[in-house]
Amino acid sequence: MHQYWFFIGNFPIRAYSTLFVLAFFLGVLVTLYFVKAEGKEEYTENIWDLALLLLVGGLIGARIWQVFFFDWDFYRQHLSEIPAIWHGGLSIQGGVVGALLLGGFYVWKKKLPFWELADLMAPGLILAQAIGRDANLMNGDAFGGPTGGDFGILYPVGTIARDTFGNQPLWPAEVWEGQFDVILFAILVGMRLKKLPSGVIFLTYAAVYNLARFFLEYLRGDSPRFLFGWTAAQWSSIGAVVLALILLVWRIARDRKDQFPALEE
Repeated sequence: MHQYWFFIGNFPIRAYSTLFVLAFFLGVLVTLYFVKAEGKEEYTENIWDLALLLLVGGLIGARIWQVFFFDWDFYRQHLSEIPAIWHGGLSIQGGVVGALLLGGFYVWKKKLPFWELADLMAPGLILAQAIGRDANLMNGDAFGGPTGGDFGILYPVGTIARDTFGNQPLWPAEVWEGQFDVILFAILVGMRLKKLPSGVIFLTYAAVYNLARFFLEYLRGDSPRFLFGWTAAQWSSIGAVVLALILLVWRIARDRKDQFPALEE
């Protein structure tokens, strides 16, 4: 667990930043693989354009979400830290919202099939999230609360986790979430082998990831808690699960109506 790989003079090469970049490129490469494997090369240029927009929208959304929804008590006292994303503090949920807004505008402008592209990008997205949790581990953020026993992660001096809880073993919340993300990645890849209504893969990702995130948040020790003892991420997760399930039913029902129009008459 190292926050820095090495230094070039006084300039630090941060583990968080390099793993973040790795996650982005591997996510794009996975998407391009499916584009080629499924004979949809006409989307190649759009994927590269979308990737850059999703990166920008994701960074902005992730930071806004983290600063104003998850940790405003800290940032209102340390305003200079708001733009310092290299110190960590990017909300995955906010990143997805920001990316969807900017990417959705691009797709609408280009008159592209939104749900088909969302399905193509879902496996790469969850793989990137899994690697992103490795970045959190190396940086010592997105940490769990004390386990109350000998089991858990002991973060080194200099990390936010150590500053918060001292020399106490903490739940490996970010590690378990990253491992779950890899399992979900495999599930989504398997789903691409089947002919499913457009949107089903992406909405499955949204529902399943956020449901898992809801329960894993009970282990977190870095977020304030509100009504019912839930964190902001849990409230976001519940909203995302409900919306994803509603849209999932709609996409399946619409596909059924398109395939069997006589049954709807």
